[in-house]
Amino acid sequence: MKSLLLAVALVLALPSWASADTPGKDWMTAQQVTEKLRSLGYTEIRELEADDGHWEADVVKDGRTFEVHVDPHSGALTKNELKH
Repeated sequence: MKSLLLAVALVLALPSWASADTPGKDWMTAQQVTEKLRSLGYTEIRELEADDGHWEADVVKDGRTFEVHVDPHSGALTKNELKH
């Protein structure tokens, strides 16, 4: 019983961004992130989703596909990796 109570307490103690991959209330909207990515020259934005405390998407630029992570507050790219 103590183990179950401890597990519940730990889940409840998680920060709001860590649960269920949902955008935080203070995050940029998906539309704002899309506009930011387009302003950086990405022509296709695929599968934009909240994941592990950031926005994540597959994007296309110059015919190449990248996986990007976007800071949910500033809109800065925190990952920009070419996909093979």
